[in-house]
Amino acid sequence: MSKKVQRNGFFITLEGPEGSGKSSQARWLAQRLRREGFRVVAMRDPGSTALGRALRRVLLHAPAPLSPLQEALLFIGGRVALVEKRILPALRAGRIVVCDRFHDSTVAYQGFGGRLETRRLDRLGRRAIGDIMPTMTILLDLPVAAGFARLHRSRDRMERKGRAFHARVRRGFLALARRDPRRFAVIRAAQPPETVRRQIESIVLQRLVSRVTGH
Repeated sequence: MSKKVQRNGFFITLEGPEGSGKSSQARWLAQRLRREGFRVVAMRDPGSTALGRALRRVLLHAPAPLSPLQEALLFIGGRVALVEKRILPALRAGRIVVCDRFHDSTVAYQGFGGRLETRRLDRLGRRAIGDIMPTMTILLDLPVAAGFARLHRSRDRMERKGRAFHARVRRGFLALARRDPRRFAVIRAAQPPETVRRQIESIVLQRLVSRVTGH
């Protein structure tokens, strides 16, 4: 993220494998920060622009198979619109952005899971969005078997991929966290939701206070 944008706004993403609870935790975090008096914009990737909503329907419920590269390029295209229309304006207005999934999901799912070359995909995705990356990322880590046990019977196309695919996705997320430990905070999502919430709250508020005080 550019220094100018970073000074004005704060960008938080929540990532994790299927069943990790990141969507509900992202909604809770946005509400919690609003109660603390912060100006918060909550969104999800894809889905928070008209293009993103259309792509989400295609990506999650496509009747015909899509290759990992097709999936990746569709996700990246929708993300460009999300950054340009929603994220950058919010950050420049000094808002906190809380986003359910972002660039790391493409690298984990289509890169590690779909066996695309991950570092090349990472570079391509970052370049497309002008290197607008999160200030911090909460990774909710969960074993694949535990995640599948939480899923409803009606599953979208991503959730119907085999467990070996999702095991690669999980390993991919953890590899990304190891590469960038300053940005990532890894939380065990198998804990009770209330415990996960307390840990997210502690980590995020600590970072926000540090940002204000400069310590």
